[in-house]
Amino acid sequence: MKGALSWPFMRLYLLTLCYFSGNSILNVIIPLKGEAWGASNTTIGVIMGAYLLTTMLFRPWAGGLIQRHGPIKVLRVILVVNGAALMMYAFTGLGGYLVARVLQGVCTAFFSMALQLGIIDALPEKDRSQGISMYSLCSYLPGMIGPLLAIGIWQTGDMNMFAGIMLVIAVLTGGVGFTAKMDNQSTASTGESEPRNQSAAMWQSFGQLVQNPHLFKSSVLMLSASLIFGAVTAFVPLYAAQIESGSAAVYLMLQAAVVVAARFALRKKIPSDGKWHSFFMMGTMLLLAAASLCVSLATNAGAILFYAGALLMGVAQALLYPTLTTYLSFVLPKEKRNMLLGLFIAMADLGVSLGGIVMGPVADLTSYSMMYMLCAVLGTAMMLVAYNQRSLLAETTAEENKAI
Repeated sequence: MKGALSWPFMRLYLLTLCYFSGNSILNVIIPLKGEAWGASNTTIGVIMGAYLLTTMLFRPWAGGLIQRHGPIKVLRVILVVNGAALMMYAFTGLGGYLVARVLQGVCTAFFSMALQLGIIDALPEKDRSQGISMYSLCSYLPGMIGPLLAIGIWQTGDMNMFAGIMLVIAVLTGGVGFTAKMDNQSTASTGESEPRNQSAAMWQSFGQLVQNPHLFKSSVLMLSASLIFGAVTAFVPLYAAQIESGSAAVYLMLQAAVVVAARFALRKKIPSDGKWHSFFMMGTMLLLAAASLCVSLATNAGAILFYAGALLMGVAQALLYPTLTTYLSFVLPKEKRNMLLGLFIAMADLGVSLGGIVMGPVADLTSYSMMYMLCAVLGTAMMLVAYNQRSLLAETTAEENKAI
């Protein structure tokens, strides 16, 4: 097989699957443990959000450090640190959980930047969306089994089993990662040509969030959608108990299964032509708003609507990230593309973390149902952003072409 499904890329997808397996269990165990220890939704949200908030802060510098020290050396270090963080969950309390989430966030910043930028640079333009979709798909595959396994562990109350599973995941990830190889092309593609003052260059790139209309609009959509995704991840394990016949494990498994199926089945349908497809994006945001509304109304309507929300959320999640990432890979300036893509991905991380950090207090002050209703309102508002994007970017692109 060639292109995005060739063996060198399949090996990277396998590593991605192993790396993210721990989170599929932790996303259920942490909220349940937090509630059992008497923590508020605000505290649980902070712990859950600390992971990708840390990833966001470290991601912009990851490319430069990987370029300086080499991807293999960095990969081996972060796999050791990630393994230690996984083991901390079995032996510590809430404070230890927060530290472990921060350590995982640092590791993920380097791991995901190296793999995603390497995929983008190594594949031809027509295969980019497939490569990004397959990477994202493998990061969600563990979610098809992890939640059920987490609920089983929780119901047995055997934390030794939990510790053993975390150890197995750490060893498997390390085994695959330590035998991974990257050629010179992959190494060079994980970062920009390192400037003398990388910190200054990074701070200057933040201005592009406002100055570059392609990056700004895409980041607004990704930030808002990710906030909704984060709210689901952080609080569905607790919210499901309020729904008759509702199961957090079934919800999360359904959502993950739809993400996996949709990303594989629709990988060739995701736009990969560098053009903004307004109605495609509006439809995706409509799916997201409808999913949030279903979850919100499930306390009165029952589990069927709850699980319908999981299906819709999965489709929206499958389409949004690879579509926007692929689009930006075409329209961003080539000399700054990797750095600006890192900034965009950081906005996705920030959104997921805010889903726990911001929506936790909202749930404390109102209810889970009202919190998800606000998510539905946010998703609806983003449809307007997706529509406005079309005319704005068309005008900007036309002006750029004239200047050239």
